[in-house]
Amino acid sequence: MDVISNNIANVNTTRTENGEVFRRSQVILRPRNDERVYKSPFLPERLKTGPGNGVKVSEIKEDTSQLRLVYDPDHPDSIKSGPKKGYVEYPNVNIVTEMVDMISATRAYEANISSIQNSKSMFNKALEIGK
Repeated sequence: MDVISNNIANVNTTRTENGEVFRRSQVILRPRNDERVYKSPFLPERLKTGPGNGVKVSEIKEDTSQLRLVYDPDHPDSIKSGPKKGYVEYPNVNIVTEMVDMISATRAYEANISSIQNSKSMFNKALEIGK
């Protein structure tokens, strides 16, 4: 969500602190191959090992796709000479793509929270049976 927010905040940034046009950041996810973080004593043995260990962020990299060119000769960052004279390079951030990614991340988070709440409810019901 932080990367998406940063991309949206810089959708019209034509010059960063290093003097270049802002480029979209992408999160690269990889499967977690380490030991499971959560081991339920109620799972059958066949489910305690194998896939389904989640993902982790392996890196955050810059998107190298082409920047947007907009003709605006009065802009202070417009190109001053050459075939692209008068054009301004804008970030390669598509606000629609960023919003879709944000909604997908939010829905995944909500699904995980719901799953945890259901597990807690089932464990509490199991404890009530023993009373």
